[in-house]
Amino acid sequence: MVIDTANWSLAAMDGRKRVAWNLRRIRVERGLSQERLAIDAGVDPSYVSQIETETYNPTVGVLDKLSAAMGVDVGELLLLPPDGTPPPPLRRGRKSSRSSPG
Repeated sequence: MVIDTANWSLAAMDGRKRVAWNLRRIRVERGLSQERLAIDAGVDPSYVSQIETETYNPTVGVLDKLSAAMGVDVGELLLLPPDGTPPPPLRRGRKSSRSSPG
């Protein structure tokens, strides 16, 4: 196996960091908030945040639930990122469920 030294930090990325990076990347690509993903996956809302900040080490069962809720294979959560660019953040705050008066 040849390691690209230009991307050494990515090649050396451990499993927890890969899961955190990919979970956030896929979640943001699909426009899901952490809360929405947690509800869809049937997990506690704090888990998603804790996984993304690498403070919680999820079980395979939790990863299965999260990947199913996002419509991806669980293996996608362990892929090396193609580059070091983090996914863009979602807009802060909750979406309004009512139309504004006017």
